[in-house]
Amino acid sequence: MKERWDIQWTWITAGMILFGGVGICGSDWPGYRGPTADGRAPQECRPPLTWSERENVRWKVAIHGKGWSSPVVLGEQIWLTTADEVRSAKVPPQKKGDPPPNPVERVSFYAVCVDRDSGRITHDICLATEENPAYCHPFNSYASCTPFVEADHVYVHFGSHGTWCLDRRTGKVVWERRDLRCNHFRGPASSPVVYGDLLYLIFDGFDQQYVVALDKRTGKTVWKRDRNIQYRTDNGDYKKAYATAALFVVEGQPQLVCPSAECTIAYDPLTGDELWRVVHGGMNGAARPVMAHGLLYLTSGHDGRLLAIRPTGRGLLGDQAIVWQTRKGVPTRPSLLLDGDLLYMVSDQGIASCLDARTGKVYYSERLDGEFSASPIWANGYVYYCNQNGKTFVVKAGREFILEAENRLDDGCMASPAVSGNALILRTRTHLYRLEKQ
Repeated sequence: MKERWDIQWTWITAGMILFGGVGICGSDWPGYRGPTADGRAPQECRPPLTWSERENVRWKVAIHGKGWSSPVVLGEQIWLTTADEVRSAKVPPQKKGDPPPNPVERVSFYAVCVDRDSGRITHDICLATEENPAYCHPFNSYASCTPFVEADHVYVHFGSHGTWCLDRRTGKVVWERRDLRCNHFRGPASSPVVYGDLLYLIFDGFDQQYVVALDKRTGKTVWKRDRNIQYRTDNGDYKKAYATAALFVVEGQPQLVCPSAECTIAYDPLTGDELWRVVHGGMNGAARPVMAHGLLYLTSGHDGRLLAIRPTGRGLLGDQAIVWQTRKGVPTRPSLLLDGDLLYMVSDQGIASCLDARTGKVYYSERLDGEFSASPIWANGYVYYCNQNGKTFVVKAGREFILEAENRLDDGCMASPAVSGNALILRTRTHLYRLEKQ
């Protein structure tokens, strides 16, 4: 058993993704933050630097409903999720202490597949319809969790509303789970992650917080671990979070790092045993951690801290594990981006920063136009920042802030972009684009 898993984890150390016996190529972007789970496109990719509604648009297709999930790509397929909402004509009055009244009386959950070459929708699958769904804040969506796609299957997740495994070619349901519950209070956002034979999900809700590993072939629970966090308040609004798990190998030990409100916890990915935790405060965190130079970089959500820690201890990691930290320009929603010795980020309010990943020294901190939810990506020596108003700022990678281009589409981005070969796959609130130099 140990030898089998040693082989399966080798790709993580090498910085490559292998799954289902098939290697990732430059046209693939299989999950949230891409093939290396950190927002970096393969070196051979050359997406365009400039575009508009009339320039460098290979195709554009409308996506029905409302969904902020990012597109994922494998071969000729692009997958994403969306949700159709039916709104109530009357919203009941709110009682003191209750969550806001839900204007949505029915929601249907969809998995959508678009042909990468033509932009034609090849699958538009209604997985379930839910009456009187739990409240979702209008800023969020019921379909904010990014799918994960591999050789034979695609995994779509809508938080406590359900998780499905679909046959990638036919779109038929292989298995589903609708019994994993929590009160998201503001809607779901944490994305599924697949490593080896396991599918990992995080449920950090108002009422309960746990991490679960499912057998990706059957959907059965392999392990489930309660967070057991000592919160500073009984108010469940301060216990929820939206981050996606990340896996690293530290001193030969695979670690499943799962940020949450108040603290970040690392688990043994095979057993779910807790390896360490670090307390940093905060709540509503959504940024996925990244790692380089022996340091793990994570954010604390609304506490507004960026920390670089050494994840080499066991149990509760104290202040000695924190190598450096900062509060300037730290995002709540967008994830971090690493390029060698440089760490890039953009705050929710549009402050783009470049820091020395080893020391935390700030090389630049520049205000971009608008607010941001999408995470930045790196491709061909440039960093792409997409805002909620439809603008994408293309900045040359490096210690100096050099704005190469500023591009505008008709609607804004809540989802993070994907790179597929020389194309940028960009989802706005209403459409999916393939942007490519003509």
